[in-house]
Amino acid sequence: MTSRPRPDDAHPYLRAASAGVRHHTRALTRPALTSPAPVDRVHLDVLHAHLTALHQLLDQLAESARPPHPGAGRHLATAHTRLWQATAAVHDAFHLLPAASADAAECHPERFPEGPPVLTICQRHLAAGHIVRRKTTPADLHRPHTTACVR
Repeated sequence: MTSRPRPDDAHPYLRAASAGVRHHTRALTRPALTSPAPVDRVHLDVLHAHLTALHQLLDQLAESARPPHPGAGRHLATAHTRLWQATAAVHDAFHLLPAASADAAECHPERFPEGPPVLTICQRHLAAGHIVRRKTTPADLHRPHTTACVR
C-alpha cells in the first residue's frame, strides 16, 4: 500500500525557501543583547535574488493559469506586477546604502568573473526588467492595487 503525498509536500523547495525567509525574519526581530546588525548591500542583494526568483515563478504560473482559468491568471499577473514593484524598490534601496569600504565602492571587474557585485544585482534587475516590459504596460505598473477577494 502506497501512501498518498500530503498536499503540503507538493513543492518542497518552495516550502524550504519560505521557511528560510520566516527564520531570517524571526532572527532579525528577536531582541538581542546587542543591537541588530544594520542592513547592508549583501543582505539586499540576496533578498533581490530571492524576489527575482519569485518573480520568474509567478510569471510562469500566470502564463500556465491563463488559458484554463483566466480570472486566476489575471490575479497572478497582478501579483507578478506588484512583486516587480517590490523588487525595484529593493534594488533602489541597495544603491542608497553605502558600500562596506572605499575599496568595495570602486569598480574592479577583474576581481570577479561575473563582474563587481553592484553590477551583478543590476544585471539581474535588468534581466527581470525585460520580462516586465514585455508583459506589462507602464500604466499597469503605476495602477493602484484594487484586486478584492472573490470569495
